Amino acid sequence: MKNDSQTPEHLGSQISNLKSQNKNMLRQRMRIRFTKQGDLRWLSHRDLMRTWERLFRRADVPLGMTEGFHPKPRMNFPSALAVGIAGDDELLEVELSENWSAERLASAIASQAPRGLEIVHVELMPPESKKAQAVGVTVEVEVPEPLRAAAAERIAAFLAETTHKIEREGRSAPLDLRPLVTELLLDGSTFKMRLRVDREGSARPREILAAVGLEDLELEGHALTRTHVEISD
Repeated sequence: MKNDSQTPEHLGSQISNLKSQNKNMLRQRMRIRFTKQGDLRWLSHRDLMRTWERLFRRADVPLGMTEGFHPKPRMNFPSALAVGIAGDDELLEVELSENWSAERLASAIASQAPRGLEIVHVELMPPESKKAQAVGVTVEVEVPEPLRAAAAERIAAFLAETTHKIEREGRSAPLDLRPLVTELLLDGSTFKMRLRVDREGSARPREILAAVGLEDLELEGHALTRTHVEISD
């Protein structure tokens, strides 16, 4: 006898019911700003996602899940951070399936967060708000005194250019860095970069270091830190 539970019609009905249930579930979106410092800066983006999934499980946070037979937490990182770069103000949006306050979520995850991951701010987003999209990032690095004068000259020369094309692995055509740079500033010992992020691409901090002759800073022990992710709601 044929098992009705295995027929295509029955499976299709199950999927339809799951989708209907998912649509009717409460979806409460939270925006979390956090740090990624210390040893955590060596995590890949995928490993960071897994770290957050474990953190939410340990904190018993009721996550909203994607549809289908292999559901995953509904999480959105507007801008991935490259391995080896620390983050002072990273951004994550996550959907909850129950009604929690921002204060409750902040307390729950802060108690389970690994060293180097600190909760800076948690915000409950309005139901009609769109997912955050990164439009810019700010990155900083310390420049030792013997390199500052020459670095200042090369920074000024870069900003005076109308184009600055480089070869990037995986691209068939050169990438023009200049329109992707909003600001470069050597403020005392701190080199600050404000870089655009859009659908056409973005400049990588290490590409900017190379463009101004500072590509060896990290090898000399001066770590890059992303200090802000600018978003458009």
